[in-house]
Amino acid sequence: MNQSATIDVVGVGLNATDTMLLVPEYPARGAKVESRSVKVLPGGQVATAMIACQRWGLHARYVGKLGDDTAAQVHRSEFAREGVDTRVITVPGCASQQSFIMVDPEGERTALGYRDVRLALEPNELDRQWIIDARALLVDGYDTAAAVRAAEWARTAGIPVIADLDEAYPGGDALLPNIDYLVFSRDFLRRLGGEPHLEKSLPLLQHRLQCRLAAATLGSDGVLAWDGNSFHYAAAYRVDVVDTTGAGDVFHAGFIYGLLRGWPLQRQLEFASAAAALNCTAAGARGAIQPVDEIESLMAKGDLHPAAWDVSKMG
Repeated sequence: MNQSATIDVVGVGLNATDTMLLVPEYPARGAKVESRSVKVLPGGQVATAMIACQRWGLHARYVGKLGDDTAAQVHRSEFAREGVDTRVITVPGCASQQSFIMVDPEGERTALGYRDVRLALEPNELDRQWIIDARALLVDGYDTAAAVRAAEWARTAGIPVIADLDEAYPGGDALLPNIDYLVFSRDFLRRLGGEPHLEKSLPLLQHRLQCRLAAATLGSDGVLAWDGNSFHYAAAYRVDVVDTTGAGDVFHAGFIYGLLRGWPLQRQLEFASAAAALNCTAAGARGAIQPVDEIESLMAKGDLHPAAWDVSKMG
């Protein structure tokens, strides 16, 4: 890990402007449903994670692309207000990425996205110094070639690479071997293909990729991880869920925060789970990113969903 870095964590990946629609029920095909609330909020996987890291006292940098519309101004203002260092490329005459998100009464979200092809981040648009200045790198893999380039630079410089993956993106096979901490959503394995059972697939992935950790976030079922020697599990925390948008983004931020603090893996997973849970108590990807002391307060209360895994009987 780059101990002399001027940046704690750099994120290379997506931003988005989210139009949040709170609906009384998920609409059937051809139906009309009146939204109870409409909010337009900044989001995006990596952008949101960098905001969270910065709020918790890390020095974060975001690398990505924006159009030249009013949405881009909102993102730039938000990064500046939070103090996030940015290396943002502007595409003239182009709209920034948009997401339209329906949230049902139980807080579950369904997302529809639009992204102009000109917003694709290309490897030749990256500067190596943007990456190797940091102590950790987060990528989402959407612009796979750029993510691969950044990850290769980081690995060469001894900087750990964390991946937030929910899709088997084209060209992703080149990215996977450059990841140290593979933390993915429950749908990733299904979309990737192969062994569907986590108790088998996590060790297989970790061994095949020779990464330090393979972990799956499972919503209210918590998070299960394999570190090459044993399984680790953290149950999900109980909260009053309003909107699950951004839960995975904030989980990754929490994981990185614990990693850079040198915490044991179990504490990393528990902190990340608590941070993600609290973020679900308000609308939007960044709806309730809470201070560290609030996250630790939830951890101390220990109000958990029933454990979905018993690691004492695994591995």
